[in-house]
Amino acid sequence: MDNTENKKIRKGSSDKRAKIIAAARDLFLSDGFDRSSVDAVAAKAGVSKRTVYDYYGDKQNLLLAVVEESSSAVLGMIEQGISDHLWEFEDLEQALILFCEQIVASANGSSDYIALIRLVMVEAANLPDSFFERLDNATEEGIIRRFTEFGQNGLLEVLDPKMAAKHFAALTFLLVFNQPRKTGTLEEDQTKRIITEGVRVFLCAYAPRTGQNENQPSS
Repeated sequence: MDNTENKKIRKGSSDKRAKIIAAARDLFLSDGFDRSSVDAVAAKAGVSKRTVYDYYGDKQNLLLAVVEESSSAVLGMIEQGISDHLWEFEDLEQALILFCEQIVASANGSSDYIALIRLVMVEAANLPDSFFERLDNATEEGIIRRFTEFGQNGLLEVLDPKMAAKHFAALTFLLVFNQPRKTGTLEEDQTKRIITEGVRVFLCAYAPRTGQNENQPSS
């Protein structure tokens, strides 16, 4: 009986946290961080103000929790793209293009990504510098690992995998995300052109100088 009770308590606690995060995210996006009160978050989540404070301490920590939750979903999209396209492939250029296209498509359909970008842009002053450093590192981590292995396998010439990951992202999916857009998302052909040209520029810089093995699949 004790085990059953403990499970109920943990599940209830998890449910409350999820409701608080969802309520806070909605309010921060609609009203802004400064104009959103803990009372309003608690009321929208259907919990007491005391519960919000017990779980998150203050509104600043609540904002950080909201942003980190959205970040986790975005990182999951990147890891999925790596798993789908950068482990087994016949042609490295095509694999990198498909990886970027999947990231862009997933992000365009993700409320977590949209929320993350809006909150980071609007509420940057309310987030600690350490958060941005952690987010950058986490976003690049999976790509860095694969680029390191591509260098070891002779697919790329990579002296600094972290810098290579930054160059790759800047030339491809980040360039797509940073494009000015009048109506929501870019046209598919425009997105494909940006990504394809970006991947080719990246490979011009990082392809092995011997010209050998660049299109062989990694093991």
